Order: sequence, then structure tokens, then C-alpha cells
Amino acid sequence: MADTASSTTPRVGRANDALREISLERGAAPYAEGSCLVSFGQTRVLCAASVEAGVPGWRKGSGEGWVTAEYAMLPRATRTRSSRERAQLGGRTQEIQRLIGRSVRAMLEDYRFGEFTVKVDCDVLQADGGTRTAAITGACVAVTDAFAWMVSTGRASRSPVVRRVAAVSVGIVDGEPRLDLDYDEDVRAGVDMNVVASSAGRFVEVQGTGEHGTFSREELDRLLDLALKGMRELDAAQAAILGGA
Repeated sequence: MADTASSTTPRVGRANDALREISLERGAAPYAEGSCLVSFGQTRVLCAASVEAGVPGWRKGSGEGWVTAEYAMLPRATRTRSSRERAQLGGRTQEIQRLIGRSVRAMLEDYRFGEFTVKVDCDVLQADGGTRTAAITGACVAVTDAFAWMVSTGRASRSPVVRRVAAVSVGIVDGEPRLDLDYDEDVRAGVDMNVVASSAGRFVEVQGTGEHGTFSREELDRLLDLALKGMRELDAAQAAILGGA
């Protein structure tokens, strides 16, 4: 990267274009209509999708449903304790849960599944970078299963899910493009980017920031290619655990 220069600190045991160890545990919250415990390395997020009768006021009478998300981090998910957000959500939390909501809604063909709300709660159990990308990847599995439950119980005639979505971080760290940043890499990144894409390889959202300077179009293209490589691996893991659903 042109505006940042430092000595290169290599990753230990992982190539720059490699994901961390990924784990998806389907049905991890047995009382939820759909759930997934997702791990990206040491980052662990429990995603639970609940089906509730009714929709927001602006949607009532339409015959259509809604899908939304909430995000929270346990107090000791991080290296030092953080306070619970009780009275008011912080700006970061609001931004992340809106991102998760937009991402899972991109899975759907339409909202013609009756006036039900599917709410996916993403609770970070342990944070080591990439909590929002892990949450989106796990939420996809949970939401897919929640709609399957609606069909199996006669609440919906069909599932509106027509594609999977996954997300991953990329960045330029010590002058090198890297995939799936952990916390130590994230805080050093000269460029930090979160990418959400569908199982068809089409982008849902791209959030990129030059943390300490600027980056070029060539560097942007390299990061997007790196993200799509990781996304294909995440999608394959989702497809495997969902049985092609």
C-alpha cells in the first residue's frame, strides 16, 4: 500500500489468503426455530432465529412478513470486560445489526410468507476479530432453518430463501493483503474491509476504509478477489451443513 510502510510480520501457521479454522454447528440452540454456533478461529457467535407472529406496524395488513436482526456482545467476550448495553444501544451495535439484517434479507426472493417476523439474535461469545462477518455467516444457516420450520409446521407454503449469504474481512496489514483478519491484524490494518456476498458470487455489501491513508483501485480489486476466494469456502461449508438447502 502506497501510504503505509512497515516491516512485515508474517502470520503464524496461516497463509495470507487462508481463512481461520471455520466451524458451523447447526441447531446449537435447540429451542430456537433455527440456530447456528459459528466459529472463525477464536471468534464464536451464537445465532438464533425466532419466528414470531406479527410484523412491525408499517407492515401490518400487507400480508407480508419481515426479517430483522439483533447483535450483542457478552461482557467478557473481549480481553477486558465491556458493559452491557441496557438503556441504549451504541452506534457500533446498531450499525452491525442493521448490516446483519440487510444481509439476511438478501437471501430472500420475497416476503410473501404471511405476517410473521423472523428475528435472528447474534450473540458474540468470544471476540477475536470478524464478529460481524461470523454473525452473518452463521445467521444464514439459522434463517434458512427457521423458514424450513415454518414450511414443516404449515405456517408457510414455501421458503422464500433462494440464496445463501456469507461474509468475511480482508485488509492490508504490514503492506500485504490478508484474508479473515483476527483482532491483532485488524488493529494494525492500513486498509480494513468487510465483504458480504451471495452464493452466486454477487456482492451484497462492501464496507472498506483506509484506516491510516488511502488505497488504490488495484489494491481494492485484489482485496475483493481475496474476499470472494474466502466466500466460496464459507459457502461450501454452509451448503455442506445445510445439505444443499
